[in-house]
Amino acid sequence: MAIANELATLDATAQAARVRRGELQPIELVEAAIARAERVNPALNAIVTPLYDQARAIARGNLPEGPFRGVPFLLKDLLASYAGARMTGGSSFLGDFVPDHDSELVARFRKAGLVVIGKTNTPEFGILPTTEPRLFGPCRNPWNTGHIAGGSSGGSAAAVAAGIVPMAHGNDGGGSIRIPASCCGIFGMKPTRARTTLGPDVGDIMGGLVVEHALTRTVRDSAALLDAVCGPGVGDPYPAPPRTRPFLEEVGTDPGRLRIAFTTTAPSGVRIDQECVRAVHNAAKLCESLGHSVEEAAPEINGLLMVDSFLTVWKAGTASGIQAMALLTGRVPSPEQFEPLTWALHEAGQAISAPTYLLAQTVLHGVARQIARFMLRYHVWLTPTLAEPPLPIGSFEPTPGNPLAGFERAVEFVPFTPLCNLSGQPAMSVPLHWSRDDLPVGTHFIGRFGDEATLFRLAAQLEAACPWRDRRPPAFPSGAASKT
Repeated sequence: MAIANELATLDATAQAARVRRGELQPIELVEAAIARAERVNPALNAIVTPLYDQARAIARGNLPEGPFRGVPFLLKDLLASYAGARMTGGSSFLGDFVPDHDSELVARFRKAGLVVIGKTNTPEFGILPTTEPRLFGPCRNPWNTGHIAGGSSGGSAAAVAAGIVPMAHGNDGGGSIRIPASCCGIFGMKPTRARTTLGPDVGDIMGGLVVEHALTRTVRDSAALLDAVCGPGVGDPYPAPPRTRPFLEEVGTDPGRLRIAFTTTAPSGVRIDQECVRAVHNAAKLCESLGHSVEEAAPEINGLLMVDSFLTVWKAGTASGIQAMALLTGRVPSPEQFEPLTWALHEAGQAISAPTYLLAQTVLHGVARQIARFMLRYHVWLTPTLAEPPLPIGSFEPTPGNPLAGFERAVEFVPFTPLCNLSGQPAMSVPLHWSRDDLPVGTHFIGRFGDEATLFRLAAQLEAACPWRDRRPPAFPSGAASKT
């Protein structure tokens, strides 16, 4: 157990370096991660489909000589197909669905040398910013198991924060990488639209809202992994702007004197908790101390119209997704196979006309242009990641007579992250602040379209100035939480 706990403190880059130097074999890394998972996961419910025996066999075989050879990894149980492993999307409707092929992203993860040890918990179809599916039960926050881990990549975030693996797959259609990163006190980068491929099964989801990457404890792991998997797939409808150079080379590079705008006012007008306001103000002061130009500013956005249009697209996307799953499985959808919220969104989506949907997309494109014009004046825009610290488990449950109550609560909880999904811009949640209750509160940095490079440079600078990797939750395998 001692070696398993020691390895838990190493990021993926350091683990892979030990393998390259011959100090460890891949099977040792995998066995150590499995031992940590078996110890920690019962309290967290982060991993819902263990693939331990398969991972052991792969680790003992001829792994590719990729940058993360032998490093244990987890896949979110949504979108990423892994041949032979069930993919439920957190829904009983897909409870026994097993894909017969790897998605292109998973193939690239494996080519990088990563060893998949399991699939992680996710809310049904990634709809909510909490991971509490009826199928698997709630995933719990490693900092306080009475609170949410965020969503929809909550299982991945909890597993990384608790030291089971150094990084794990996530995807993001409204904040689903950044929300759980904020809740669990780790680093979460949402890349530029189309930076990673959704192929071969999907080209575009909901007009480009969704992009995939990972949750990590260190900035360099996020950059190196994005280097390993980015780029369009065959037949993708559009690519992201090409990198100037590898993202890993940006880590440690002086970002220069950046022009940074900050705001703590949500476009929708919802109240922002003072802990989240404090997190932004502290981050702004830190950026200023690092030599950056910082001022309070925000683009003028019709927040209510934006939210209404985003929800229109999301409802239509839910209905379309269920229809696609029905075609895939040959099953006829019925209310009892889904959670009440999902079915309510499905019915609402079916009632949306084509002109209404296209008008909503037009509104979102207009907001994206407003943000892009604003970003001509600034390199980075700083906001809270969330409107509140991690909420108690059960905060997004439907109420009697209103299956959409949880979704309405989500709109209040997540007023900032969807901006970057509708605009396609890269954004990151950085763990710079903890509440008085010792719960993580992320800060949200938005970059220009195609400019992950500046975000990685700034993130590395923030990481050096305010280190977070050794601040560990009580659930960390060592059993000792560091609060330094």
